[in-house]
Amino acid sequence: MSLPSLQPGTLYLVATPIGNLEDITLRALRVLRECDVVAAEDTRRTGQLLKHFEIRKPLLSYFQFNEARRSEEILDRLGRGEKVALVTDAGTPGISDPGERVVRAALAAGWRVEPVPGACALVAALTASGLSTDEFHFVGFLPHKSGQRRKQLELLAAVDGTLVFYESPYRIEKLLGELAEVFPARTVVLARELTKKFEEFLRGTPAELQAVIEQRALKGEFVVMVGGEDSPKPGSAR
Repeated sequence: MSLPSLQPGTLYLVATPIGNLEDITLRALRVLRECDVVAAEDTRRTGQLLKHFEIRKPLLSYFQFNEARRSEEILDRLGRGEKVALVTDAGTPGISDPGERVVRAALAAGWRVEPVPGACALVAALTASGLSTDEFHFVGFLPHKSGQRRKQLELLAAVDGTLVFYESPYRIEKLLGELAEVFPARTVVLARELTKKFEEFLRGTPAELQAVIEQRALKGEFVVMVGGEDSPKPGSAR
């Protein structure tokens, strides 16, 4: 069966592995091989990924602080009929990563945007959490300032379903303290090092997880999930 060719003037949103390189899809590899240029959040990291799969393509740096200028360049390339693959450091572009701005600009200019789905930390963590997946609210990263974080958490207390956050290892202890104040009785699941050798899920109340954090130094980026008021108890912290 012949595969469809990439379409000129198309922005391809290519999901890349979040840890395990085996999670790259065959379609993602084909798009990366056949595109004209790869717009990357970190050209060094993406360069290593391409090298691993023996792909040689021009790389265009695209990150939070040059979005406006690079978006214009990407639109110019699409206007010349180029096929542009957009990737982030890991996972799906636009999900708490750069990409949203250029997608809007491309659509407004009349260009085609095509997703190339694959790894996403949000989906991977939620499906294995044991919490409800019928309804969930993805927050991403909370504000850095304590007052703003607390205010947003209090507003989220009225939201039904599972709450999902991203958090760094440097602020995870602080977040658990805030969750202990706002959601003391709810089940929280911490997912870290997803798809990697030391992948781990920790489950319990915020206070139980605080006790774990005090005893162990947990590295890696976290997906933090807070069950609803009637969420099941999928297990205890360990």
